[in-house]
Amino acid sequence: MSVATLVDFDYARPSTLAEAQALLAAHPEAKPLAGGQTLIPTLKQRLASPTLLVDLQALPDLRGIEVTDSHVTIGAFTRHAETAAHAGVARAIPALAFLASGIAHPQVRRMGTIGGSISNNDPAADYPAALVGLGAQVHTTARVIPADAFFTGLFSTALEPAELVLRVRFPIPRRAGYCKLANPASGYVTAGCFIAEMSGPAQEHVRVAVNGAGPCVFRQATLENTLAIEFSPAAIAGFCQDPQGLNADLHASADYRAHLVGVAARRALDMAIGSSNHFSSL
Repeated sequence: MSVATLVDFDYARPSTLAEAQALLAAHPEAKPLAGGQTLIPTLKQRLASPTLLVDLQALPDLRGIEVTDSHVTIGAFTRHAETAAHAGVARAIPALAFLASGIAHPQVRRMGTIGGSISNNDPAADYPAALVGLGAQVHTTARVIPADAFFTGLFSTALEPAELVLRVRFPIPRRAGYCKLANPASGYVTAGCFIAEMSGPAQEHVRVAVNGAGPCVFRQATLENTLAIEFSPAAIAGFCQDPQGLNADLHASADYRAHLVGVAARRALDMAIGSSNHFSSL
């Protein structure tokens, strides 16, 4: 007869950002709790055993959305549903509001946060594609990290222990589009693509980010170079993603995911140029 061992941890709900940082620094095995959409199921499955949960819900510094002429800034504790419903985001970066509106299911969108999502860096998450596709900046308690340097591998980021995401700053593109081909049961991304034509001399002209297909979001240089010359569906009609290094599991093989990257790219481009405005699913 076996006896299950209960997860044993303490709980704290700091009222200031400084208190939260101090708790995380003092407890190396502590975990910050944002929306809990990944952490809570992980705890239930006994896949994590933190000594302390640091609940960030009482920190007003991490909430809110600001829209200017050049940028959209989203606080780390902003729920997906808030971003999806924000009129300013929809006007400035329609593809970003569109992406947020299709994350997983309504219950997840009402609890999940952008900071929690990108800090977890699940390969099947939506937000990493937007950050990399738009060349966003991640503002933390210690520094500013470009999106290209933030996501480092499977469930891995550049965040140091006790370093928290404060906000994400997105430059406003000329136009952008996003398509994910999702698992119909979970809503997670099997393969997706975010395409943006950027504004201003300091920005690269075209950015293309692929999510879901590989262990980590990545930029697709072939598509970027092609679309920088001709931003049209005809230019990428013959594109084929190399399956080498892509994910292969019970949901999709690497070859199938490679095929889906091409489908997602063409549909994301359609959205960017105004001929499509819908998510696609398997």
